[in-house]
Amino acid sequence: MRLAANQRFSEAAALRLKPLLDAFAAQAPYLERIGFDPVEFPHRFRHPRDIEVSGLLAASLAYGRADLFRPKLESLFARFGESPASFVAEFKPRRSKQLLGDFVYRFNVGTDLAVLLLGMARALRERGSLEAVFVEQLERHGNLRDALGAFTAWLRRVPMGALRRQLGPERGLEHLLPSPLGPGAAKRLNLFLRWMVRGPDLVDFGIWSRVPKSLLVIPLDTHVGRIARHLRLTRRKDMSWKTAEDITEALKRIDPRDPVRYDFALCHYGMSGGCPLTPRAETCARCSLLLACHTGRRVSRSAALPKALSA
Repeated sequence: MRLAANQRFSEAAALRLKPLLDAFAAQAPYLERIGFDPVEFPHRFRHPRDIEVSGLLAASLAYGRADLFRPKLESLFARFGESPASFVAEFKPRRSKQLLGDFVYRFNVGTDLAVLLLGMARALRERGSLEAVFVEQLERHGNLRDALGAFTAWLRRVPMGALRRQLGPERGLEHLLPSPLGPGAAKRLNLFLRWMVRGPDLVDFGIWSRVPKSLLVIPLDTHVGRIARHLRLTRRKDMSWKTAEDITEALKRIDPRDPVRYDFALCHYGMSGGCPLTPRAETCARCSLLLACHTGRRVSRSAALPKALSA
């Protein structure tokens, strides 16, 4: 059924797009753009446990404007010291008020974040890693979406009474650790998985070797969604899980073993203004994806028509 939902992206279209996407990804400014991405935070660490703990925290709070969530993350990591995993492993409800009593970021308060920290502490204590918890749920449920929902549910099984006494009631726990997943694309959870499973390369870490890259779903945001429509990877316009699946299935026709490997390059192309919200002929003319971009070709033709008529 998933492939049937996107039959308009054919094998022939995949063959045409693949060399363009490969060349586009090869010349993307990865090191330059990491500083504009929440993946910067786990890149500060080397031990796998520190990487996965810092990665889940950074991805979970990476919503809204970067200039707002980055200071919140900087403040938290300053308190964690050299090893976020060691800090989290020792985190207890009685310490939560001292650490998180003043924490507020948009939908989330200290109680929400304390649940995440305690859930990760439990994972390290009982399973040895976050990967072990996720793999357990993946084997139990058999598909990525249900495994993600079960993963967040597992993390949320912590002593809420003790936390509420210290920090007050939770406010945005469903936003921070959604369970079950709603109709949305679960962008931040899929982003965390991409970091852990893909690679190792300049951006992604590849430390979760027990999860196949082929199972990943693209972390859908407005930039990826817009460019995917330009390239006809999808015709869908919503930001749902179905749209993320639709784009991923199209990308699987290009690279079935690693379908989300273009995500960082595409996302940051949109973020940086390389592909602006409103297409412009001069921008489209410089784009290495122009030959496959239906929007760019239309914009270029429209700009060329007045010149041809006045010639």
